[in-house]
Amino acid sequence: MPDSKVRGGSTPGRRPPRGDRSRPTTSAGGLTAHPGRLALAIVSALVLVVTGFAWRSVDSLEANLATARLGLGGTKDGALDILMVGTDSRTDAHGNPLSQGELDSLRAGDAEADNTDTVVLIRVPVDGSSATALSIPRDSYVDVPGIGNSKINAAFGATKATELDRLKAEGESDSEAEQQATQAGREALIKSVANLTGVTVDHYAEVGLLGFVLLTDAVGGVDVCLNNPVDEWMSGAKFPAGEQTLRGADALSFVRQRHDLPRGDLDRIVRQQVFMASLVHQVLSAKTLSNPSKLSQLSSAVQRSVVIDDDWDILGFAKQLQGLAGGEVKFETIPVVDINATTDYGESIVQVDPKAVRKYVASLAGQGEDTDSDAASTPSVDPSTVTVDVANDSGIGGLATRVAEALSAKGFLEGAVGNNTGTSVSTSRVLAADSDSDGAKSVAAALGGLQVVGDPSLPADTVRVVLATDYSGPGSASATTSGSAEPTSDIVEKGTNTTPVTPGPAIDAGRKGPQCVN
Repeated sequence: MPDSKVRGGSTPGRRPPRGDRSRPTTSAGGLTAHPGRLALAIVSALVLVVTGFAWRSVDSLEANLATARLGLGGTKDGALDILMVGTDSRTDAHGNPLSQGELDSLRAGDAEADNTDTVVLIRVPVDGSSATALSIPRDSYVDVPGIGNSKINAAFGATKATELDRLKAEGESDSEAEQQATQAGREALIKSVANLTGVTVDHYAEVGLLGFVLLTDAVGGVDVCLNNPVDEWMSGAKFPAGEQTLRGADALSFVRQRHDLPRGDLDRIVRQQVFMASLVHQVLSAKTLSNPSKLSQLSSAVQRSVVIDDDWDILGFAKQLQGLAGGEVKFETIPVVDINATTDYGESIVQVDPKAVRKYVASLAGQGEDTDSDAASTPSVDPSTVTVDVANDSGIGGLATRVAEALSAKGFLEGAVGNNTGTSVSTSRVLAADSDSDGAKSVAAALGGLQVVGDPSLPADTVRVVLATDYSGPGSASATTSGSAEPTSDIVEKGTNTTPVTPGPAIDAGRKGPQCVN
């Protein structure tokens, strides 16, 4: 049963009024990525976030940034969570095509898709005392709203392409269709990351490939260190072993290489992280922050390359993080079940366990995970006496049907199943006329410990489940991946050489000298 529907973001936390000063918006047309090439221009936005761009300069910088209306914000989960997305864009942040000279200098080749091969979630605890940049491998197999199981790097592009076709078929102009489809792609990626990590994404930054080069050159290059020499033609990476300073397209090749590396994309992520750490250290140095010329170059790079959500008060955020030192910026990667997994139709993927990822992400904000706290108090109820309605408010196709089937397998009686036609929700819940209902509590426990909410408008014998994007219990793709639910048609199969990867030691931006890597 098709029970999906797409919704926009949550109610935004609006930025402070700024009189009638206007700010440009962007359709972000042409944001594209090539599967073998990395758009680590994400670094430029990261530096903006971490340093507040020498916060005295943020107000003028902010006035000229490209923005996207996404409706985010909240810090409801104990931290400010910023989703940073890197693209192989052949336009600048305002939709202007790059010159042929700029394209040639990037060694980027032709764009083939709208995949986002760099996805970084930055967690800043509410006290602003530290920051962790958490990388999500591009091939992580996750639940994408409206699509189902897919690599996370396709969430943006696949959604955008589908929406673009639909809008053009309905007669929308090319420019309007591009803008709306790009918006839908961003929202799908944000929801996919939220589903995987359990966070509320509060802010969004999208950075094009050109910005990476502009920023790297603005600080005079970035120091890196290689354990061994490399010569890999696909990325253009050709470097000696040892410490060296990289600029422009050479820096792009360094962070883009994944072929001929022992752990493929995971080693590439480590390269990204050490590069970001070194760059943050460079930007935080007195030589950069006290140099008006370098600050001006940094400002120009960010203005031309970065798209942020339009509710982000950069000035206020910069002041909050004004005292953040480089040593309090860490770079990590989510835990991985198997980097050599495949789907049942042979697609190579990275298998992740959303429950383990959420637990790990929660720990970065000093939170624990209490998954069994209600187990002892779960009432003993004969499930065959409880009829359950299931409503889908997640935008994930078929989720209500799968959850209803999972409940039936546990002995509950199936009621009405379909889309939510009532008030939209941001968190999954079980509704009952009485929040102390034993039937509602037993359903909540069966679905992994959902919250039970009283709804006096419901009949006394009715239990209703409303599913939001955060749902990860039985019937979800998350549960399927971790083996706690019946398999779907594209269940992940582990590779013959299973390679689990747990998070390694954090990479420290305060370190003196670059960390040597593969």
